[in-house]
Amino acid sequence: MSVASRSATNHNIFQKMKDIVFDRTISHQCGVTMNDSVEARAIAEFMAKKPGVTVTYQPALIRIDGEGKLVFKMDEISEILGKDMTAEIFEVNTSTHYGRMVRIDDNTVTLFGNMEEILEYIE
Repeated sequence: MSVASRSATNHNIFQKMKDIVFDRTISHQCGVTMNDSVEARAIAEFMAKKPGVTVTYQPALIRIDGEGKLVFKMDEISEILGKDMTAEIFEVNTSTHYGRMVRIDDNTVTLFGNMEEILEYIE
């Protein structure tokens, strides 16, 4: 990805250490990091259109962050990719995540930033 296209995307969420203020508040953020690939770029471009989602492009990685929760619908991702995306393939493509990841059903993978929202899925 060129520097121009990377600059045209959402703002970088990373802060310099000197600008970070540590407090005792709880963050309700969640997100995934994916290796840069055709699939990851398509998912990132699609998710960037959703409110409250920030996409950050790094030289070899793409990070998708959200406030509250992120919902990844496999049928929507399949449509933009032009090929089948399953929850299993999606999870393999995510090199890491933060927040609580729940596979709601075969079509939906959701990351929650708020622990209280996930309680209904814990048995």
